[in-house]
Parts: sequence; structure tokens; C-alpha cells
Amino acid sequence: MENNIFLTPFLVAFFLALLFLGTIVWVVKNGFVSISGGRLSSRHIHDKKISRFGGLAIILSFILTLFFDKNLMISSQLAGVLIASLAILAVGIFDDIWQLSWKKQLFFQIITALFVFFIGIRLEYISNPLGGVFFFTGDVGFVLNLILVVFWILLISNAMNWVDGVDGVSGGISAIGFLTIFFVSIRPEVNQPPLGIVAMALLGSVLAFVIFNFNPAKILAGTSGSFFMGFILAMLALFAGAKIATTLLVLAVPVIDALWVIFERLGSGERIFEADKKHLHYRLLELGWSQRKICLFYWLVTALIASIALNVGAFGKLAIFFIIFTLMIVFYFLIRKKTASTV
Repeated sequence: MENNIFLTPFLVAFFLALLFLGTIVWVVKNGFVSISGGRLSSRHIHDKKISRFGGLAIILSFILTLFFDKNLMISSQLAGVLIASLAILAVGIFDDIWQLSWKKQLFFQIITALFVFFIGIRLEYISNPLGGVFFFTGDVGFVLNLILVVFWILLISNAMNWVDGVDGVSGGISAIGFLTIFFVSIRPEVNQPPLGIVAMALLGSVLAFVIFNFNPAKILAGTSGSFFMGFILAMLALFAGAKIATTLLVLAVPVIDALWVIFERLGSGERIFEADKKHLHYRLLELGWSQRKICLFYWLVTALIASIALNVGAFGKLAIFFIIFTLMIVFYFLIRKKTASTV
């Protein structure tokens, strides 16, 4: 009976998302709604116009599932996250059609992060990998908490947005992240069934999206979808008893890729948030990898890291993150050397 409280939201969200996604694809395919006025994604490799409204199906199926789930009491904090999700949907759809400047997108992201912080979604403490716990108390703790929460949301949101350049990658990574958070939520020391329900609803919505988004994609997540997946992963990490380290490790590949590209852009004097072809998936494409091969590579690596993250302590997570960081830096230089030799 207890398992049903998790299985039901998963199935409801999955089939709702399938219905919404199928409807969007069918409507566009049959010309009932023209996307001729839309735009090509500057980050995605598609050279033809394809519906970017996958985020609409993901977010609506997720919210509807939670709204009608009799086992879930929607707290004020969760209600705030749902409101923020609707705002992400609205702004994301606007960007998918007319394209907002990176400054306006960043401004909205900061406002969203501040909103969830001031409704009470904060870091209560941070575990020291070497032992001990740091609690955020006093005025200094409040300011530090604010800075870290905003930075955390911006980092994860943009990392997931930027990795959405190859069919299936962002959805698959997010699904693994949601499943990991679910396993964390049902652990005795965490014991947060509401968090498990939310994670399973998200898993259902995103898995349905992956079916439509796997190469060759019939629909894209768009700004609303990719930003939402990053935003909600950041939120779940905060809800899950500050399981920042676990989530950061699971998302190590897109996060390290994002940080690497940011430093590259800074070094070359480019704008940090402007789209380019410096990300790992683009470099793998230059090596001749297919979209499916790249997608499966990301899925396999993320799943492997997630299984490790669930079975090691704080120090182990930190050590593994730096190992992955080192391997990725070496990988970047090898790819750069190989692509340069083929030019």
C-alpha cells in the first residue's frame, strides 16, 4: 500500500505527459498551429524548426499530478515552487517564441531564486566532508545562505539548460537525478515521503518527454523545459535535507562542463551566457559521435555516478567529484588536440 503512494503519481504524470506531448506533436504536425513564427534553438543542433514546447507538457503534467494527489499535502513552500514553475513556463515559452536576451533571462533567474529563498527554501546547514556541520545562524549566516542558494539555483539551472543541445540528454540526466532524489527521500535517516511523491511525479513526466525527445526528436524541451528541470533539481536537493553534495555529484558532468565553458568564455573575453559550440556534446559531435551515442554516453556516466553517490559519504562524494573533474579536464584537452589535428 505504501508503494502505491509513489507509483500512482509516477503513472499519472507519465500518462498525462504522454497525452500532452502527443497532442502538441500532432497539432503541430497537422498544421493546426504554425511554428513558422518560432525560432531555431541557438544551443540545439537541429537545423530545422521543431516544436520547443516540451516544457509545457512536463510542467503541466507535474503540477496537475501533485494537485490531485490525495496523499500529498501541498505546503506553502511547495506551493511557492509550483508558482515559480508556472512563471518559468510563461517566461520560457516567451523566450522559445521571441527569444529574450541573456540579460533578461539571467534577471528572471535571479528573481526566481530570490523568491524561493524568501518563502523559506534555504540551506539549514552544510556538512563538512572532514567532519562537523556548519549551521547558518545570525546575520552573516543569513547573507551567506542567500548567496549560496541563489548561486546553487543559477548553477544547476544553467548547467541543465546548456546541456540541452543533443536529443535526449537533458531529459535522461534529469530522470536519473529525480530517481536518485527519490531513493534519498525514502531512506530512514531522511524519511520524507512527500519529497518522494514529488520526485516520482517528476520522473514520470520527464520519462514521457524522453520518449518523444530521443533522437530523432519529435519535440524539444525548450527554455521552459530545460530551465525547469535544472531549477526543480536544485529545489529537491534543498528539500532533501540539504543533499547538495549528492545532487552535485549526480550532475557532475553538466556542471563541470558549464564551469569549464564559463572560464573559457571569460578567458576569451566572451559573454558568459551567450550560446556557442564549446560544450562537451558539441566537441563529441566534432569527433564524429552520433547524437544517440552522445546521449547514451551521458546517461551511462550519470547513472554510474548516481549509483556511487548513493553509497558513499560526504568525503567520498567530494573526492569523486574532483576525480571526475580531473578526468573531464584531461578529456577536454584530448578532444581539443584531436579536433585540432583533423583541421
